[in-house]
Amino acid sequence: MTDSGARRPPAKPRRIIHVDMDAFFAAVEQRDHPRTRGRPVVVGADPKGGRGRGVVAACSYEARPFGIHSAMPIGRAYRLCPRAVFLPVRMERYQEVSERIFGIFSRYTDLVEALSIDEAFLDVTGSTRLFGGAEAIGRRIKADIRAEEGLIASVGVAGSKFVAKVASDLGKPDGFVAVPPGEEKAFLAPLPVSRLWGVGAKTEGLLRSLGLITIGAVAAWPASALTARFGEVGRHLWELANGIDDRPVVPEEAAKSIGSETTFAEDTADPRLLRRTLLALAERVGQRLRREGVRGGTVTLKVRFEPFETHTRARTLTAPTALADEIFPVAAELLAGSRLPGRRIRLLGIAVSRLVPPEAAGRQLGLFGEAAARRERVAAVMDAVARRFGEGALTRAALLDRPRRRRAGHGDA
Repeated sequence: MTDSGARRPPAKPRRIIHVDMDAFFAAVEQRDHPRTRGRPVVVGADPKGGRGRGVVAACSYEARPFGIHSAMPIGRAYRLCPRAVFLPVRMERYQEVSERIFGIFSRYTDLVEALSIDEAFLDVTGSTRLFGGAEAIGRRIKADIRAEEGLIASVGVAGSKFVAKVASDLGKPDGFVAVPPGEEKAFLAPLPVSRLWGVGAKTEGLLRSLGLITIGAVAAWPASALTARFGEVGRHLWELANGIDDRPVVPEEAAKSIGSETTFAEDTADPRLLRRTLLALAERVGQRLRREGVRGGTVTLKVRFEPFETHTRARTLTAPTALADEIFPVAAELLAGSRLPGRRIRLLGIAVSRLVPPEAAGRQLGLFGEAAARRERVAAVMDAVARRFGEGALTRAALLDRPRRRRAGHGDA
């Protein structure tokens, strides 16, 4: 018989680490090109003396005082700092370095959730006895990355994903911030409400109008009052403000889909910007599919509206593909069907799933099959150029930030 009076030992507090590489693309370039160290470096398309098209993929910390930031038009970045070092994107190089960095993570835990090529959550709860505590693990990871890769990372340690992420952000660059168990709420309390996930400019204004300036003020409000005012988002904000975030670290499984997403510097409803962004994402996903030697049969669109409302819609293709020409129109239709008038968008993403090898794609022969084969040959040429000269070397005309016809003025007004 089981002793019904026996008590289980209390659960061990979770210890989560968030690692974020600082200015990753630009830092890799500065490491690989010593002459650029200490100088403003901009990674992206060719600026062509301020006439270039395309956008900034990343920039070094030395470039930021000039007002340069990612997703900025490359021509504007050049005008802000013409003496900066402008370099092409070398995605394969960054992925190579990223794989080694993630290899460092795996020394300490197998619970690693990749957020992007340069950012991850690690659950080290079960590793603390072996390596001497979560803080010790975080410091060892920072030291390993610096010693083996010559790069710096910001690390946050806490009992939840949200607090660990906030901690690493506060320490940037080259920071280390650890929040002891049970002190999450006190750590968050003095921070501005803009630090809460899901709070954009509009929601921040609404919170401020209620006198809620700090996270501590949000935590002190009744959850029911916030829910009545903001719906489920209000409940979500109250939980985060009180340090409540039970989401687990989810390790990456064998790739079931290939995707890419981007977060806008400012929420937008500009149809031209949304269309260009969607096409750029389709190009990126197509390149990754071809690089992995697979095709995908289902296109999924991810849209995040302000403040924290995420929608996904999917459509199955008539035949698996690895071509942006076939991914983009489907994604564009899904976007048109998911938008509401006046809704501003914070994030767009495209993923392609149901992956199969090319020989299993089952393309039908004939006129349309020949046209697809021609597009695949063109894509192969573009891939070869990108590998040699960087991803910004060839850009579709639709992605060029040209001024509108029939209207005078500059495109960067």
